[in-house]
Amino acid sequence: MLKQTMNMEIKGRIIHVLPLQEGVSKAGNPWKKQEYVLETMDQYPKKVCFDLFGDKADQYRAEIGDEVVLSFDIESREYNGRWFTSIRGWKLDKAVAEAVPPMNDIQPVAINDMPPFPMAADNNDDLPF
Repeated sequence: MLKQTMNMEIKGRIIHVLPLQEGVSKAGNPWKKQEYVLETMDQYPKKVCFDLFGDKADQYRAEIGDEVVLSFDIESREYNGRWFTSIRGWKLDKAVAEAVPPMNDIQPVAINDMPPFPMAADNNDDLPF
Protein backbone atom coordinates (compact mmCIF):
# COMPACT_ATOMS: atom_id res chain seq x y z
CA MET A 1 0.00 0.00 0.00
CA LEU A 2 1.36 3.40 -1.01
CA LYS A 3 0.92 6.14 1.57
CA GLN A 4 1.51 9.67 0.39
CA THR A 5 0.84 12.82 2.38
CA MET A 6 0.94 16.46 1.42
CA ASN A 7 2.86 18.92 3.63
CA MET A 8 1.08 22.24 3.86
CA GLU A 9 0.99 25.42 5.94
CA ILE A 10 -1.86 27.74 6.91
CA LYS A 11 -2.06 30.92 9.00
CA GLY A 12 -5.04 31.96 11.08
CA ARG A 13 -6.54 32.63 14.49
CA ILE A 14 -7.66 29.92 16.94
CA ILE A 15 -11.43 30.28 17.47
CA HIS A 16 -12.22 26.98 19.30
CA VAL A 17 -10.27 24.60 21.52
CA LEU A 18 -12.08 21.26 21.66
CA PRO A 19 -11.80 18.89 24.64
CA LEU A 20 -8.67 16.74 24.87
CA GLN A 21 -9.34 13.13 23.82
CA GLU A 22 -7.36 10.29 25.38
CA GLY A 23 -7.48 6.54 25.18
CA VAL A 24 -5.61 3.27 24.85
CA SER A 25 -5.04 1.57 21.50
CA LYS A 26 -5.80 -2.12 20.83
CA ALA A 27 -2.08 -2.73 21.26
CA GLY A 28 -2.29 -1.21 24.77
CA ASN A 29 -0.51 2.06 23.96
CA PRO A 30 -1.91 5.28 25.43
CA TRP A 31 -2.79 8.04 22.97
CA LYS A 32 -4.09 11.60 23.09
CA LYS A 33 -5.48 14.03 20.55
CA GLN A 34 -6.14 17.78 20.87
CA GLU A 35 -8.39 19.40 18.27
CA TYR A 36 -8.59 23.09 17.41
CA VAL A 37 -10.56 25.21 14.95
CA LEU A 38 -8.58 27.84 13.10
CA GLU A 39 -10.12 30.68 11.08
CA THR A 40 -8.09 32.17 8.25
CA MET A 41 -7.78 35.92 7.97
CA ASP A 42 -8.49 36.09 4.25
CA GLN A 43 -11.07 38.30 2.58
CA TYR A 44 -13.42 35.30 2.80
CA PRO A 45 -12.33 33.53 6.02
CA LYS A 46 -12.38 29.74 6.14
CA LYS A 47 -12.67 27.57 9.24
CA VAL A 48 -10.34 24.58 9.49
CA CYS A 49 -10.55 21.88 12.17
CA PHE A 50 -7.20 20.17 12.81
CA ASP A 51 -5.67 17.96 15.45
CA LEU A 52 -2.36 17.52 17.21
CA PHE A 53 -1.73 13.88 18.07
CA GLY A 54 0.41 12.20 20.71
CA ASP A 55 3.34 14.23 22.07
CA LYS A 56 2.46 17.12 19.76
CA ALA A 57 -0.73 17.70 21.78
CA ASP A 58 1.45 18.63 24.78
CA GLN A 59 4.29 20.22 22.84
CA TYR A 60 2.19 22.78 20.95
CA ARG A 61 -0.50 24.46 23.04
CA ALA A 62 -2.77 27.22 21.77
CA GLU A 63 -5.57 29.31 23.21
CA ILE A 64 -8.57 31.06 21.70
CA GLY A 65 -7.42 34.25 20.03
CA ASP A 66 -3.85 33.08 19.31
CA GLU A 67 -2.63 33.84 15.81
CA VAL A 68 -0.77 30.77 14.61
CA VAL A 69 0.99 29.22 11.64
CA LEU A 70 0.09 25.53 11.33
CA SER A 71 2.26 23.08 9.43
CA PHE A 72 0.21 19.99 8.69
CA ASP A 73 -0.27 16.86 6.64
CA ILE A 74 -3.59 16.09 5.02
CA GLU A 75 -4.59 12.50 4.51
CA SER A 76 -7.71 10.58 3.51
CA ARG A 77 -8.41 6.96 4.40
CA GLU A 78 -11.22 4.51 3.83
CA TYR A 79 -13.11 2.77 6.62
CA ASN A 80 -16.14 0.53 6.00
CA GLY A 81 -16.73 1.97 2.53
CA ARG A 82 -16.57 5.60 3.67
CA TRP A 83 -13.71 8.07 3.26
CA PHE A 84 -12.40 10.28 6.05
CA THR A 85 -9.95 13.16 5.73
CA SER A 86 -7.79 14.36 8.59
CA ILE A 87 -5.68 17.44 8.98
CA ARG A 88 -2.88 16.41 11.32
CA GLY A 89 -0.69 19.22 12.63
CA TRP A 90 2.98 18.48 13.13
CA LYS A 91 4.09 22.01 14.06
CA LEU A 92 2.15 24.97 15.50
CA ASP A 93 3.96 28.29 15.82
CA LYS A 94 2.53 31.44 17.31
CA ALA A 95 2.50 34.06 14.56
CA VAL A 96 4.77 37.04 15.10
CA ALA A 97 3.09 40.40 14.54
CA GLU A 98 4.70 42.36 11.74
CA ALA A 99 6.84 45.16 13.14
CA VAL A 100 5.50 48.65 12.56
CA PRO A 101 8.25 51.27 12.32
CA PRO A 102 8.16 53.79 15.16
CA MET A 103 6.74 57.20 14.37
CA ASN A 104 9.15 59.11 16.65
CA ASP A 105 10.52 61.22 13.80
CA ILE A 106 7.12 62.48 12.70
CA GLN A 107 5.83 65.54 14.51
CA PRO A 108 2.14 66.42 14.23
CA VAL A 109 1.36 69.83 12.82
CA ALA A 110 -1.76 71.71 13.80
CA ILE A 111 -3.67 73.20 10.90
CA ASN A 112 -3.54 76.67 12.49
CA ASP A 113 0.28 76.47 12.63
CA MET A 114 0.60 75.90 8.88
CA PRO A 115 1.61 78.84 6.71
CA PRO A 116 -1.16 80.24 4.49
CA PHE A 117 -1.42 78.93 0.95
CA PRO A 118 0.40 81.37 -1.35
CA MET A 119 -1.90 83.15 -3.78
CA ALA A 120 -0.81 83.77 -7.35
CA ALA A 121 0.63 87.25 -7.89
CA ASP A 122 -1.14 87.72 -11.21
CA ASN A 123 -4.41 86.38 -12.53
CA ASN A 124 -2.90 85.70 -15.95
CA ASP A 125 -2.75 81.96 -15.71
CA ASP A 126 -3.94 79.51 -18.33
CA LEU A 127 -6.57 77.88 -16.15
CA PRO A 128 -10.12 78.02 -17.53
CA PHE A 129 -11.66 78.61 -14.11
